[in-house]
Amino acid sequence: MNTDAKLIQDVNIKDTQALTSPSELKDKHPLTEGVAKFVYESRNAVKQILKGEDRRVFAVVGPCSIHDPEIAMEYAGKLAKVAEAVKDRIFVVMRVYFEKPRTTVGWKGLINDPGLNDTFDISRGLNLARKILLDVNKAGVPAATEMLEPITPQYIADLITVGSIGARTTESPTHRQMSSGLSMPIGFKNSTEGSLEVATNAMSAARAEHSFLGIDNDGKICIVNTAGNDMGHLILRGGRTGPNYDAASLAEAVQLLEKQNLPPRFVVDCSHANSNKDFTRQPEVWNDVIQQRANGNDTIVGLMLESNLKAGQQSLGIDPSTLEYGVSITDGCISFEQTEELLLSAHAALAGCTS
Repeated sequence: MNTDAKLIQDVNIKDTQALTSPSELKDKHPLTEGVAKFVYESRNAVKQILKGEDRRVFAVVGPCSIHDPEIAMEYAGKLAKVAEAVKDRIFVVMRVYFEKPRTTVGWKGLINDPGLNDTFDISRGLNLARKILLDVNKAGVPAATEMLEPITPQYIADLITVGSIGARTTESPTHRQMSSGLSMPIGFKNSTEGSLEVATNAMSAARAEHSFLGIDNDGKICIVNTAGNDMGHLILRGGRTGPNYDAASLAEAVQLLEKQNLPPRFVVDCSHANSNKDFTRQPEVWNDVIQQRANGNDTIVGLMLESNLKAGQQSLGIDPSTLEYGVSITDGCISFEQTEELLLSAHAALAGCTS
């Protein structure tokens, strides 16, 4: 008796849609020689900081998520000016996050839903993401993003200076394998529970060689063989037990990294559980961590900060045209003016610490 395949295959699939290949998208939005040189030099700067060979700190600042290209470019233009003013002590990288992991449901980011209306025009989202990244780099601002979907890097990774793996995916073997083949430094956040071992184990796994299923530049399914990525680093973002940016927590992180023969240097995320999910407390975390570094704690090599043109957060709602310009539609952010103040005050506090 033959069973109809429709009864047992793709039962919960509504339909499938063809997607442009990475090579086709790159032909449409090509990497210029100038941008390629800028990304290479920016990655190298972060690598030198992570190795302790460059005494500066790097700061990843910007919107929790990008939902409007115009806002993104206005922010990048403003940030470029501040970055130039602090570059001798702080290497500034802009958060250009397009994919949002969700505990349950919600807007999944510009790549998945660029219309902000559940139409999920992913082809358009990838086009927008690549165009924005090109423009941000051309504006003289390095870009950082979270690597969430395993095939997305083929479309945009050549424009990323530093990537991250989020708290919800750091334990994922798929993301650890993917990270082992990425060409830029990758930060691994501690788990939402607060476990550091999840992230340090991910760092160790990503340093190894792996073979896994993926896609090539032409969009064909292939076996990806990687050489390992030794530029993985720990990101402390707090957990359900509370913040982990205090001196005792940082000392614990150093001990764990050294125990696993990993570089005892890390980045502190001033948002999420470190600010008790209150965006207005980010400056408190930032200032504390900067002071620890200024006092001689060289294990701190970077910070992360969520900011937008305007402070606050707004709900997406059902009509995107009613959104207030410059305000986050995901996590709450501090204003650009406050971000500038924090970068300039950190620059002053770090005098004598970067020579």
